[in-house]
Amino acid sequence: MAWSQYQLILAATMVFTGSINTLSTKWADNLESEGSDGNVRAFSHPFVQACAMFIGEMLCLAAFKMIYYNLKKRGDGSEDTHELTKGNRDFNPFILFIPAMCDMIATSIMYIGLNLTYASSFQMFRGSVIIFVGVLSVAFLNRVLKGREWTGILFVILGLAIVGVSDFISNDGGIAHSRNNVITGDLLIILAQIITSVQMVYEERFVAGLDIPALQAVGWEGFFGFSVLGTLLIPFYYIHVGPPFNHNARGTLEDFFDALVQIRNNWQLIFAISGTIISIAFFNFAGISVTKEISATTRMVLDSVRTLVVWMVALTVGWQQFHPLQILGFGGLLFGMCLYNNVFVMQCWSTARGFYMRRRYGYEETQGIITIRADDPQIA
Repeated sequence: MAWSQYQLILAATMVFTGSINTLSTKWADNLESEGSDGNVRAFSHPFVQACAMFIGEMLCLAAFKMIYYNLKKRGDGSEDTHELTKGNRDFNPFILFIPAMCDMIATSIMYIGLNLTYASSFQMFRGSVIIFVGVLSVAFLNRVLKGREWTGILFVILGLAIVGVSDFISNDGGIAHSRNNVITGDLLIILAQIITSVQMVYEERFVAGLDIPALQAVGWEGFFGFSVLGTLLIPFYYIHVGPPFNHNARGTLEDFFDALVQIRNNWQLIFAISGTIISIAFFNFAGISVTKEISATTRMVLDSVRTLVVWMVALTVGWQQFHPLQILGFGGLLFGMCLYNNVFVMQCWSTARGFYMRRRYGYEETQGIITIRADDPQIA
């Protein structure tokens, strides 16, 4: 079935804004600016950038409220039927506090990892969430995974292992990344996916059945995440850490004032962080809409396209150098994700099998029923 123009716009918006989100964050990491101590250094403030992402998520709540009250003004009950506002709007927001905390921890760890590794590796290693969601869903949701899903998980593991090997042997110094930093960043991103999988399983177990409008749920999680992480910036200002996590004026876990000074001294940082805020808001909106208008599997495929876009841009601007293993790793990762979500792979297998049966034996298979053609020479 052909996509409508609206669906094409949603898909393009999701890929574009999702790519901009990762690239803007990495761009900020690579920019240099004078800090509060007068020294010029790279912008290494992952917790400040995580706060910016949560501001973007809070914009989803603002958008939800605007859409809801605009529809309510009509007086025709359209706020109860519109795709973005229908559902259970009167719920206890604190049901979303635990997933918000998971999101806060995972995002902060991922942004620390992104600061140490390549943007393409960051995007690819996020695919490891399938592994942990699959295992946790078996343990806590009593789900039985099919052989196809386990095979998909194995291909994802294989693809990620190849990407990791590629990072280990590349050491190209495109942005002066040391091998230890890159491997540390990759491992942190994988660790973050474990926490993200806990968030997903919790939401499926306790939140999915509440029928909460998606934009409202994302907005509340952004509110809780920003409130808690913004408060944590105070003790982080006094916690001294060692390299490679202390690249700020005070050598602490986070230096919010140093971040503000660096932003003030480099106008490009303003654009980079604004890109993070705006893109995450539109990405969440587009992603939710794609799931509603098309399907969740289409959203997964588009997310894979986003990975490809980030990788190509990173190569083009010189953030990293090309390595042949990256193609093999991305291919294994993409195949595993498609197999796990039953996208394309099984359909292609069924088509190829049917073609082979017709050519070799004269059989035709329709919905699992094999018939024999009357003109088959082998049964004459």
